[in-house]
Amino acid sequence: MNFYILTLFPDMVRELNTSIIGRAVQAGHLAIETVNIRDYTLDKHNRVDDYPYGGGAGMLMQAQPVYDAYQAVAERVGSRPRCIYLTPQGSTFTQAMAREYARETDLVFLCGHYEGIDERVLEEIVTDYVSIGDYVLTGGELPAMVMVDAISRMVPGVLTNQESGDFESFENGLLEYPQYSRPEEWMGRKVPPVLLSGHHKNIADWRQQQSEQRTKERRPDLWQRYLQRRQGETKEPGSFK
Repeated sequence: MNFYILTLFPDMVRELNTSIIGRAVQAGHLAIETVNIRDYTLDKHNRVDDYPYGGGAGMLMQAQPVYDAYQAVAERVGSRPRCIYLTPQGSTFTQAMAREYARETDLVFLCGHYEGIDERVLEEIVTDYVSIGDYVLTGGELPAMVMVDAISRMVPGVLTNQESGDFESFENGLLEYPQYSRPEEWMGRKVPPVLLSGHHKNIADWRQQQSEQRTKERRPDLWQRYLQRRQGETKEPGSFK
């Protein structure tokens, strides 16, 4: 899978090539490329922003360099790839969206700055408006990095143990169960005996119960959605109850 990050600050996102993501890049499962929007400006002073029409505070990124940066990617891949604009006005990013995006071959992230980007180029190239939460950041680079990390984990071959992606928080609509490692006792706290039993069904049942309890306590919004989904699955065909 190929990620293209359109940004004015490429150095901010180059640190993605570390840890699990870095190993996946080296193995050829992923490619992450930063595209400096400033390289595509036609302004002799290398400017990419100007004052907004109608007045207001701050500067606005201009349409032309953003469009030309996207077009350079499109020409290289031979198509107009899906383009995600990172904005507080977008749909909130979820694990389900990460799985969906992981099915793409090429994915473009557009990182805004200043007071945003000229609406006309957004209408021309953007396919998805996505937010990582209800707060405002200086630019789109950090949200892009969050999304690349989450999406990458869904790409086949990226995780060395595929199970570690299948049973994490949100994969089944619940938060992940608590985990323990050696030693068996630490500061007076012992590992739950069921995990030492070797009884796989009892362990699975305990983990399910712990996931449900933790979700109910910490994320009641997820718990309600989980209950609604389970109720829908247990209805008989044709039932309206």
